[in-house]
Amino acid sequence: MTLERWRRITEWPLIVASVLFLVTYSIQVIVDPRGEIGALLEDLLWVSWGTFLIDYIVSLVVAPRRWHWFFTHLFNLATVVLPMLRPLRVLRVVTLLAVLQRTAGRAVRGQIVIYVTGATLLVVYVASLAVLDAERAGGGSISTLPDAIWWAFTTITTVGYGDIAPVTLEGRIIAVGLMLSGIALLGVVSATFASWIVEQVSAENTSRQAATVAHVDALRAELSELRAVLTTMDPTRRSGETPPAAEPDTPDPHAARS
Repeated sequence: MTLERWRRITEWPLIVASVLFLVTYSIQVIVDPRGEIGALLEDLLWVSWGTFLIDYIVSLVVAPRRWHWFFTHLFNLATVVLPMLRPLRVLRVVTLLAVLQRTAGRAVRGQIVIYVTGATLLVVYVASLAVLDAERAGGGSISTLPDAIWWAFTTITTVGYGDIAPVTLEGRIIAVGLMLSGIALLGVVSATFASWIVEQVSAENTSRQAATVAHVDALRAELSELRAVLTTMDPTRRSGETPPAAEPDTPDPHAARS
């Protein structure tokens, strides 16, 4: 079993587990069911967590350079250990983003824009759920989903009106992560715009170079046609002979005496 093969096998199971976690946690936070339904939702959350745990352990075992893989995939480790902080464990759903990015391969700019937009909306939503769960349990000012979504949008856009702010430790940790996501989002947008400008300039230079080459080829064709016409008009050019030089005029001695 290689790491690449394991990734291909677990791509869709991880997507299903991530979506299952998102839907289950959304119902748990928004509806807040009790009794058997609440227990069932809690079991589904643990099943999705177990899927992430198995994926992390197997990936670490089959990785050719385990320590290198460990230090370069600390985020995967964080998605596994987050159940220690109940409100933060919703962030495990961002594993879906890594899977989608891996399946997309080398995306063109349009796909990158779509990916970044979807990732941003997903992060805003899961952060809204997490902060609502944390603040409602801790008696904070964020007690409804619309307030949580408003706070998440103002935070990730780095606006930060301050009309609503988390007061619990878990809520503030979520806020820090959302602020960093906003900074990263601005960087991606700026880089995409810059690459578009570079591509436009490069395309213009390429078109100019192509036009120059076309002009040179046209001049060469015209010279070839002109040479052919000259060869047709002068028979000596066809045989490669040099035309004889004209003899100088000799004065007539009889004409001089007379």
